[in-house]
Amino acid sequence: MERAQKETKVAEMHQSFQDAEIVVVTHQSGMTVEESTDLRRKMRSAGASFRVTKNRLARIALKGTKFEEMDGLFTGPTAVATSSDPVAAAKVAVDFAKTNEKLIIVGGSLGTQSLDLKGVEALASLPSLDALRAKIVGMIVTPATRIAGVLQAPAGQLARVVNAYAQEGDAA
Repeated sequence: MERAQKETKVAEMHQSFQDAEIVVVTHQSGMTVEESTDLRRKMRSAGASFRVTKNRLARIALKGTKFEEMDGLFTGPTAVATSSDPVAAAKVAVDFAKTNEKLIIVGGSLGTQSLDLKGVEALASLPSLDALRAKIVGMIVTPATRIAGVLQAPAGQLARVVNAYAQEGDAA
């Protein structure tokens, strides 16, 4: 790889680290092209990215980002998953690692908070940002629905009473 190509790679990685909320570092030795493609596809559909890195270039790209402290994780056959959603990259990586022993999660970082394997797994067990938003909207809408039901109930009861009197008057 020429120097210009390396500089371009470092700049791309640096920008992806700047834009990311989470970085998950993995070892992925022995994965086939099919498995790597499948993992990348799953990452992309979750709004994350996955790339194999050269350790030295990744360490250079980390400088000046909030993930600078995790440069010690870059040893061996390393790949990095990043996403702006704090849960997406961790969730996909953990799910994939459960079914494929060739992907090993080394650790990661959520902002300036370093994560070990257990931390990444705990983060992966959280619902996604969209799921949390849906729960919040559901909680906001539910009381309004209940209020509308309570307000309509007396009117419905009044209508039934009036209807009952009207039917009594027709019967007489």
